[in-house]
This record gives sequence, structure tokens and C-alpha cells, in this order.
Amino acid sequence: MKQNSSYFYKNLIIKVIDLAWKAGLDILDVYHNSDFEVEIKSDKSPLTIADKRSHLRIEEGLKITKIPVLSEESAGITWEDRREWDQFWLVDPLDGTKEFIKRNNEFTVNIALIENGKPVMGVIYLPVFNEMYFGLTNQGSFKISDYKQMPPDMEWDALVELAKELPAETKGARVRVVASRSHLSDETKEFINELEKENGEVSTVAAGSSLKLCLIAEGRAEIYPRLGPTMEWDIGAGHSIIEAAGGSIQTADGKDLLYNKENLLNPWFIARSKYF
Repeated sequence: MKQNSSYFYKNLIIKVIDLAWKAGLDILDVYHNSDFEVEIKSDKSPLTIADKRSHLRIEEGLKITKIPVLSEESAGITWEDRREWDQFWLVDPLDGTKEFIKRNNEFTVNIALIENGKPVMGVIYLPVFNEMYFGLTNQGSFKISDYKQMPPDMEWDALVELAKELPAETKGARVRVVASRSHLSDETKEFINELEKENGEVSTVAAGSSLKLCLIAEGRAEIYPRLGPTMEWDIGAGHSIIEAAGGSIQTADGKDLLYNKENLLNPWFIARSKYF
């Protein structure tokens, strides 16, 4: 059952942060200590034992909330099963599996809470860098640069005392555009060219996985045009963190970006920082 008090959400996000951290430990155990095999799923995307272990950790940890879970690794959840959901967890247990396989360190754990089609809570953990990003509607977004497991009785006020509020940086003289290391479409190149015509010289910031969205929330870049395919679980947590930091994500034609659609493929979208 959906709760309405900020106290409930503040306590809940602390538990989710701890869960993301534990899932990150599972991922690192595979990353550093094994020669993992790579499976290819039906959609041609890669899958490793690290994806599976993180998924199981998060799914088990979220059971206590009695809120349904939609994960990239979920099996058998049909539109008929979820069409009545007004609240659910949206999870990517290992976002950036390609980065994981390349061992370039830019992969994340993503957990978002969606209500009535919109993200209200987001947690993104970068296991290799030990960085924790989190955001909560009407409460702000934050980053802990050297995350250490919080005690179980940690309160929200104490948590944010340890964190840096986002955006942590202000806009520079040059517009910074986030571009994917793995996906740079012709449309994105054209978008960047148009930005240069309007704003002068534009610099490009390359990043993998949902780290791109974290850069926008943090104010380390102004705009991220994603003019190519993504799935809902790729961006739900980052969407929440960006909005709670004062930024926005909208479809490329300026509409609200909604979740729990019959087709979980996202439309093209533009993410903007608070300063753009």
C-alpha cells in the first residue's frame, strides 16, 4: 500500500541505498575475482552472472516492501500483470553490462520507485568508484563520494549530512553535452551541431551507463540528448535524481516521460541540468 508521509520515503530510501551497495559488492566479486561467461539474450544484449546475482539480491531485498518489482532481468511479467500497478520498483541490477565486459569501470546499480507513471525516488551506485547518488521528490538529490555502509538506524538528516547536495557544480562558459561511449547516433551528432550554432563552442563529455544522467544531476554537464533506444529501467533512477536536483527529462518533442508503458522502450529524450 502506498504511503504518503515523507518520513516513510526517507526511511525507505536509506534501505534502498544499502541494498544497492550490497548488490554492488556482488557485482565486484564477479568483476575482480572471476573470468565470467557472457550470454546473449533474445534482444541481443549481453548478460553475465553479475547481472543475475545483483538482480536476485535486489529482488529479495525489496520483498519486504510488498511493492511489485520490474527488473531488466524479470521473467514473465506481462502487460496484463502490471497494467494496474500505480506503484512499483524499477530496477536495472547492472546498468552498463557492455562497460562491465570491457572492464572500463563505468557500470551502475539502478533502483527507482515509480508512482502513477513518474519516478519519485532514485538510487544509483557506482561500485568501482564507490559513489552513491540518490534523489527523493521534494527532498533533493545528493552524492556520497566514498560510501560506507550506513547503520540500520540511520536517519535521513544524518545521511544527507554525509552527502553533497546536487547540483554540486555551476554552469561553465561552454555548454557540455553528455554522449554515450557505446551509442552515438547520427541524430545525436546533428543535435550537437545545432547546439554549437546556438551556443558557440560545445564540449562533449563521454560516459557509460547511467553515469551520464548522474553527470547532468551533478552539474558536470548541461544536456544529454538520447536520440536512440533505451529501456525504462535504464533511466528511471537517473530521471528521479535529475528532477530532484532541479533538472528535467522530457521526450525529444517536449512531453513528459512516463513509465510502465505497455512497450517498455523509451521514446527519444533530452535530459537537462538545473542550469540549462
